[in-house]
Amino acid sequence: MLLMMINLFDDKAWLSLRPLTFTRPVADLRIGILTIAEKWAKHLNADFGYLTQDYLSTKYSSIAANLFINGSVCPDEELIAAISKLNTDEVLLKDQLVIAYRTEKLDPNQLDALTHFKNVNYFSTFVRIEYPEDIFKNNHVELVKDFALLTKGRKSASLSPTNTFLGNQFFAEEGAKAECSTFNSLQGPIYLGKNAEVWEGCHIRGSFALCEHSQIKMGAKIYGQTTIGPYSRVGGEINNAVIWGYSSKGHEGYLGNSVMGQWCNIGADSNNSNLKNNYAEVRLWDYEKEHFRETGLQFCGLIMADHAKCAINTMFNTGTVAGVSANVFSAGFPRNFIPDFAWGGSHGFEVYNLSKMLETAVKVYERRGMDLDDTEIAILTHIFEHTKQFRKF
Repeated sequence: MLLMMINLFDDKAWLSLRPLTFTRPVADLRIGILTIAEKWAKHLNADFGYLTQDYLSTKYSSIAANLFINGSVCPDEELIAAISKLNTDEVLLKDQLVIAYRTEKLDPNQLDALTHFKNVNYFSTFVRIEYPEDIFKNNHVELVKDFALLTKGRKSASLSPTNTFLGNQFFAEEGAKAECSTFNSLQGPIYLGKNAEVWEGCHIRGSFALCEHSQIKMGAKIYGQTTIGPYSRVGGEINNAVIWGYSSKGHEGYLGNSVMGQWCNIGADSNNSNLKNNYAEVRLWDYEKEHFRETGLQFCGLIMADHAKCAINTMFNTGTVAGVSANVFSAGFPRNFIPDFAWGGSHGFEVYNLSKMLETAVKVYERRGMDLDDTEIAILTHIFEHTKQFRKF
């Protein structure tokens, strides 16, 4: 079967998904088990590239392709069938949203030029990620779909008989290990990635995914609708949270209804609130509007962008947004919006100097056997320069 070539493009969702998208295209967001780009690649047997912001394009480049798919849209069978039927110079639309288009000659960066394409209307529903909270809101649905996609026709690796299993929606990749733990897949599937480890005494309820080379420490309690991305280590209590990868929440403390980016660290006994005392609707900071936005949610916790960190015993209030490279410490609740490259806590913030931040990032990468290269430094430098307006300390 020939490999298809596709590009996943950013639309205005890239703006509304900040700070999570400051460091990546929308299609690189992880939801369920896979990133959105990985989902499309797996479904279509495709190689993929990205059409994204100029400063990200060195790391996330485009490829030669004639099929372009909206990076904020998650695939399903009906949507895949509709996209596969597109002819050259046709665009698939849901109301005014461009889902996908096929062309041989269009400059792919000029979406306005699609006006002369033949419109193909799509009437069914699908999962689209437009705001940060959409990630944990839709994680169960996407986890169920990804589980079916990744495990179809395959047999799970065996785990130790010291474990207890409830339900039969369980799959472990080769090298996955677990001892003396319980896995309840009655409410949703449980997936353990390659070389993932569940240490003794953990209790896990599906839907749940532990991606490759990640670890759950002893005695952890993991509730459903939760994903732990690759090369991460977690402990304590986690509920309906998505951790993208290369991050740590290694100790006691609660994380719920939350999204945690890459290269993040949450200190011991830190907690987030996910429900207001008056049960009111939760608001989140919106970078585009530059004020707080109603989410329509009663449960909403912490949105933490890449490279953000907090010290031990940190308390995050309901609906807190922590920007890229935010560093939070001290007693009490910090503000609900912690700007990118902010350093401080409830007592106040100052600017986290870029050179100091990069010194720490170099050490963090070295611990994983990786180098903080010039491309990553350029991205972080761009974000530092273009988020100054939010650091009004």
